Amino acid sequence: MQVGDSQVNMHTRPGQGTTVRDTERALTSGARLLESQVLESLLLNIDASLRVYTRAQLFGWTQGLLQNLLRHDLLLCAVREERALSYQVECFASPWIDSDRVRALFQQDVDLVAGLVRRWVEGEFHPVVCSVAGTDTLARGDFAAELQGLGADSLMVHGSYDSLGKPVSLFLVGATAGDLGGEHAFLLELIAPFLHLAWMRSRLTRPPEDIQAARTADVLTVREKEILRWIHLGKSNFEIGTILSISPLTVKNHVQKILRKLNVRNRTQAVGRALALRFLDP
Repeated sequence: MQVGDSQVNMHTRPGQGTTVRDTERALTSGARLLESQVLESLLLNIDASLRVYTRAQLFGWTQGLLQNLLRHDLLLCAVREERALSYQVECFASPWIDSDRVRALFQQDVDLVAGLVRRWVEGEFHPVVCSVAGTDTLARGDFAAELQGLGADSLMVHGSYDSLGKPVSLFLVGATAGDLGGEHAFLLELIAPFLHLAWMRSRLTRPPEDIQAARTADVLTVREKEILRWIHLGKSNFEIGTILSISPLTVKNHVQKILRKLNVRNRTQAVGRALALRFLDP
């Protein structure tokens, strides 16, 4: 992955010749450069992030509302373990991407992880945009090859760090070339703290809620689970009706029942809940 002039420094960190007030002015100035619709989307996403407590809710947010702010094909969330360069990783991606495979390849490629962390640290913890191409050593692993095969030509790397300057979490945003630029880096820098906290909350063990969710999933009929699988693959009501030889209206009625039974608001959240409960597996 070649990283040319792709580092995006949106503002300077406090403690390097600036005051907290200087940084606040820089952030305010940057926010003023955003169009009103983008700024509204940012605020809506911050609000949505505060409502995330489960993996299903995190999937629903990152693959739903967050897509309006920061378009991406996949999102890798990694948190550092006690061992150096050892990370626990989750992947949230489009339905046609094998999230488990992408996650496993990332965890196995220690050199790539070390290189990404080094470049992010050298960039003073600002987002770094990488291109998955060229002769760079980071482009020679299976993970980079997998991204190229998926059409994710660009990666944006950002995260959080502790008081000693050691990375705590890493976020990798994968998208097609041209979808990640300076404004996207600025937006990722603004939303990253909320993404980090939402992901940490989703990792907390909540046995009572999980038990109740499992009971809810058991009430889905075979037909409803079948329709949910097609929704997961991105099919519309019309397409599902054609596949199952039923009318789109019948499909719509089934979808409404699924939403009520899973206690979610939309199709994306329904898929997220189903994936969390693991009843979309064949």
